[in-house]
Amino acid sequence: MKQAYLFVHFREKRTPDGEQVHFALSCDGFHWEAVNGGRPVLWSFRGDLGVRDMAVIRCHDGLFRIFATDLSLAYGMPGKYRGSWEEISTNGSKCLMVWTSPDLLHWEKQQELRFDGTSFGCLWAPDILYDNERDEYLLHWSSTTLVDGKAGPHAIWCSATRDFSQWTKPEILYRKADGTVIDSAMAQEDGQYYLFLKSAKDPSGVILLKSTSIRGPFDPLPGGVTGLPQEEAGKYEAPAVFRLEDGRWCLMIDYFGVPGKGQGYVPFLADSLASGRFTRADEAFSFPYGFKHGTVLTITPEEYEHLARVGEWPEHSG
Repeated sequence: MKQAYLFVHFREKRTPDGEQVHFALSCDGFHWEAVNGGRPVLWSFRGDLGVRDMAVIRCHDGLFRIFATDLSLAYGMPGKYRGSWEEISTNGSKCLMVWTSPDLLHWEKQQELRFDGTSFGCLWAPDILYDNERDEYLLHWSSTTLVDGKAGPHAIWCSATRDFSQWTKPEILYRKADGTVIDSAMAQEDGQYYLFLKSAKDPSGVILLKSTSIRGPFDPLPGGVTGLPQEEAGKYEAPAVFRLEDGRWCLMIDYFGVPGKGQGYVPFLADSLASGRFTRADEAFSFPYGFKHGTVLTITPEEYEHLARVGEWPEHSG
């Protein structure tokens, strides 16, 4: 084994412990085990007191960073948001939550990332990728923008940083002319950039775009995509993509088409992203429970052993 994998995610539970930062480990990318007995490894003590849609990255300064959506349905949906996703899209998730660690075990106090001077209705589902050409990190997420207090369609926005202290003014990374797009996930292969998105309509479901630049413009993959869900396509979201040790790509897509048990990631395999050909591979994978929206980080075997051996995780206060 030359590499192992860390899945940073949340769990769709009706109790607040689901909407916190959870870890899972795998030594092959196929068979996953829960960390910390399936309990959160990080709790959110700011904003909505819950987080979803995590992104994790290993940075050149030797630190790991987690970015997450500030949102708790367990706490907020019955009261603060009055049972309305429209209310959440307009008045919820005004910042992203961030944690920093030198070793994936000990984490600094939670921070808020805000973009001043913007009219965002919400900031959802961050993802981050290093830009080799500009020597900076590109953070992207989905947001509505407010016009006269009302939220328009979600689009994908981005901002760049070199030091995680100063960020560029947010700008559009991708907007779909005929509807909402959310849940962006980007990967690089052979100098090309591939952007997975959840599209609300035409088509409905997860789509794949391609560009020669990390900032686009992004266009549909030439030749199209095969193997992704067609039936009930609108009930899949939150793509997460990572490369296996044998060079293949694993695409995880979150199925939310049933209430409660039965939700969680469904795996697809592709020899290359350029091919656009994916094969569903449920039987090859095993999960201890239904993981929800997150990302996978490639880690070393030593880091895997280090995390797997932790008997009791440190308390992380706000």
